[in-house]
Amino acid sequence: MKRRVVVTGMGTVNPIGNSVKETWQAAVKGTCGIAPIQGYDTTGRKVALAGEVKDYDFSCAIEKKDMRKMDRYTMLAMAAAKEAMEDSGLPYETADTSRWGCDISSGIGGISTIAEEEDRGREKGFDRVSAFFIPRSIANMAAGQVAIRYHLHGMCTCVTAACAGGTNAIGDSFRLVRDGYEDVAVCGGSEAAVTALSVGGFTSMRALCTRTDIERASIPFDKERSGFVMGEGAGILVLEELEHALARNAHIYGEISGYGVSCDAYHITAPSPDGEGAASCIRDAIRDAGIVPGQVGYLNAHGTSTTLNDKCETAAVKKVFGDDAKNLLVSSTKAMTGHLLGAAGALEAVLTVSALYHQVLPANIHYKVPDPECDLNIITKEAVAQKTDYALSDSLGFGGHNAALVFHWFEG
Repeated sequence: MKRRVVVTGMGTVNPIGNSVKETWQAAVKGTCGIAPIQGYDTTGRKVALAGEVKDYDFSCAIEKKDMRKMDRYTMLAMAAAKEAMEDSGLPYETADTSRWGCDISSGIGGISTIAEEEDRGREKGFDRVSAFFIPRSIANMAAGQVAIRYHLHGMCTCVTAACAGGTNAIGDSFRLVRDGYEDVAVCGGSEAAVTALSVGGFTSMRALCTRTDIERASIPFDKERSGFVMGEGAGILVLEELEHALARNAHIYGEISGYGVSCDAYHITAPSPDGEGAASCIRDAIRDAGIVPGQVGYLNAHGTSTTLNDKCETAAVKKVFGDDAKNLLVSSTKAMTGHLLGAAGALEAVLTVSALYHQVLPANIHYKVPDPECDLNIITKEAVAQKTDYALSDSLGFGGHNAALVFHWFEG
């Protein structure tokens, strides 16, 4: 018999908030976290906007002596994990943690460290790069550092599946808990790719928006969309087997009831035009949850604000939901946060669970010009108070990686 899996802790640091509470308040208000890039000089660069984390004091989460051992993406994960673990109330210092796991995705890992140490090596010789270069830069180290900090002795891994990775990390952890391999999982994603090198790479492939008007930059499903806006941050969930959570009287935010994965097997960057790959993972997540499409009331869409993604995702939703698509409320919170790559699905999971918990659905801000090829039931202008039992979040990544999660309002 499959076990039930609930969310008992959440943490995040992202462009619209440095905690879950701040983030949710900003999301309900429709706050935009996109602004001119502060991390490096954009003079002469085509892209000048991004969603950066603002005014976070990492010493609140990490001892100063340890910061030099970590890339920014790891530090963001540690900050979000600290909030999530404290929120969960799990007694990690005294409990048997042999069945507590960790899975934290990153699409790019320590790219700022790689760039910095490449420059150092060329200047001083490559035998003089930092001794911490490798542990700072490898993409699994956020998971490793979080596991060390909270004594997580179960499976510790890092899904690297581009922009689907954060959703994969949560979904894979869900399966491990549901199927009896673990009792607790700390999972999500972290990314810190607002750097000159990574933004330059995405600019060269014409994936990023080059506008300077913040209100017309990240505009998912809008006809005038022209590319995504890079974001950074981390989102972490603490998943727990229901009886384990009830036994310690844990606070429960919601339940994960379904997970689906698929691959387009089509192109290294472009989604399958017919949307079938994305449709497959959404369909499987709904089936896994034991429900029918019409029971899903809200979709936090991948919605990157690129021409191809939003059109293909619309096709996928219509394939799965059919006539029920007209009743499905949809928004992409990337309109507020930008695209956090490997952390996108993790942050969107935090927001989707929060939407069910508060029974309020965030808006797709700055949406103005309808696109006949993206004619979903978009939540525009402001958040909507709506009784919703099931919500879905999907993520679609370069390489054709697709993943979807179904969340359920917790009824006890």
